[in-house]
Amino acid sequence: MVRFLLRRSVNYLVLVFLAATMTYFIAASALEPIVNYLQKHPQPPTSTIHNLLRAQNLDPDTPLAIRYWRWLTGVLHGDFGTTYTGDSVRAEMGRRVYVSTELLLLATVVSAVTGVAFGAWNALRQYRPSDRASTVLSYGILATPSVVIAVSLQTIDNKLGSPVQYTGMYDPNAHGTVEVVLSNLQHLILPTITLWLVQMTLFSRFQRSTMLDVLGADFLRTARAKGLTRRQVVLRHGLRTAVIPVMPLLVYTIILLFTGATFTETIFAWHGMGEWLISSIQNNDVNATAAIGVFTAGLVLVAGLVSDLVYAALDPRVRS
Repeated sequence: MVRFLLRRSVNYLVLVFLAATMTYFIAASALEPIVNYLQKHPQPPTSTIHNLLRAQNLDPDTPLAIRYWRWLTGVLHGDFGTTYTGDSVRAEMGRRVYVSTELLLLATVVSAVTGVAFGAWNALRQYRPSDRASTVLSYGILATPSVVIAVSLQTIDNKLGSPVQYTGMYDPNAHGTVEVVLSNLQHLILPTITLWLVQMTLFSRFQRSTMLDVLGADFLRTARAKGLTRRQVVLRHGLRTAVIPVMPLLVYTIILLFTGATFTETIFAWHGMGEWLISSIQNNDVNATAAIGVFTAGLVLVAGLVSDLVYAALDPRVRS
């Protein structure tokens, strides 16, 4: 088991390096940070612009290979450079990760639990009216972009005259720890529901499919023949086996959502990693875009290792 994880870790590290390198080359080639200075009024002298870009390792007159080596050396020392405004990329990333974690943690945990439970429940009630209704509703939600779901929730909230606030992390007029915390919880409601609807629906469909495959297996009939109740058979043997194929999807979706909740963060004005990716590209911010690429690649590594560990915990054959 240890040798297996070490081998997978090496593979993931190589993939992280390649993904981060490709992200930097694409960002450095496609984005033009010099535009940020050319659009200023009055426009700085050309020599000043190039000096500023050279200080940020963004000067287009410097060969791309040299810029990449300087960036890579800095990253290995924990320095991701500066943003287009001159702020530390590492400090900004830390703040954005905190925001995304607060927004996504509750939604992803609840989505995983309810998605697995709801999918297994529908499988046990296959072709009944509740299963057919949930199938139609699930496909409707999956076919609806998250942008539409988020805006629809905002519209419903406004039409009902609900006091629930949803823009930003909390009300800027809130003062005091208790008031800020309560305001923060209120602002979490609509974006959490948006993320929950999309993820829970996806997880439940996969779980229903795998659960149906397991329910007809011979080992369940054997367990029933040994005297176990249907509830014991389903919970102890059926669900545990059926969740194994879904587990990689759960882990990767949950972890990669840190940079994947772009529209939800943008619509609800939560300045997290997803929203930062869009703004970085719009502002020709090479260093920030490359840093997000490194962070995302690191998430893939973490997701892969967590998926392997969970898979091994659920399937004894992997541990042997």
